[in-house]
Amino acid sequence: MLAAERHRRIVAEVARLSFVTTDDLTTLLGVSHETVRRDLALLERRGELTRVHGGATTLQGSVGEEASFSERRDAHLAEKKAIGRAAAALIEPNQTVVIDVGTTALEVARALPADHVGVIATPSLLVATEVSSRPRVEVLVSGGRLRGGDLACSNAQAVDFFSNLRADAVFLGSGGIAPYGLTDFHLDEVATKRAMLTNASHRYVLADSSKFGRMAAHRVCELNGFDTLITDQPCPDDLSTALSRAGGSIVVA
Repeated sequence: MLAAERHRRIVAEVARLSFVTTDDLTTLLGVSHETVRRDLALLERRGELTRVHGGATTLQGSVGEEASFSERRDAHLAEKKAIGRAAAALIEPNQTVVIDVGTTALEVARALPADHVGVIATPSLLVATEVSSRPRVEVLVSGGRLRGGDLACSNAQAVDFFSNLRADAVFLGSGGIAPYGLTDFHLDEVATKRAMLTNASHRYVLADSSKFGRMAAHRVCELNGFDTLITDQPCPDDLSTALSRAGGSIVVA
């Protein structure tokens, strides 16, 4: 098969499926993984698709950089507050709960009642400050390297902290959610999120509807990597179907 024909078929397959894996393309085209990787790199330079870990996706929905904390703080605020209330309602007294970084995760902390009793563990200094005002909450902070804006901790210290903590529930922030999976903008924080998911009995992802179909640079997990999506609107059909096939549920605040 000539290179031009391979390129045409790759672009058509990505457009048809929105996301296609490198393995699928090698089977479809009958060429090596290295040839597919070179083809994807060329097509990305031409602006015909976006390469992601394990394959390629359409340009629509891909986001290169996260907006600043000040920009995100007030965006979709009513929706985030509703998600925060719905999430907080799932937290029972005397549980050990992990609350992640991000503006929506912060609303979960804010929605906890003043008399809440339990342990809250977090990599976010903003979340820690919020829940510290509740006298019957024990606050655990992971430590690690601090990122400005969200005041998020990450690195090996944070990963080790959550790898050794068994939580009843985790409420994870998100950069985007699509049939491809859950994604995030900050590579250093992906390992922390994975450790949180691995050691929690119940795994919730927080995502307002602006994140549907959006893909940040780094995949945290596939859709079967968590149990429940908490959001503010019903998901688009493709995402809803993919979540159902992955065994996940959706809570609409």
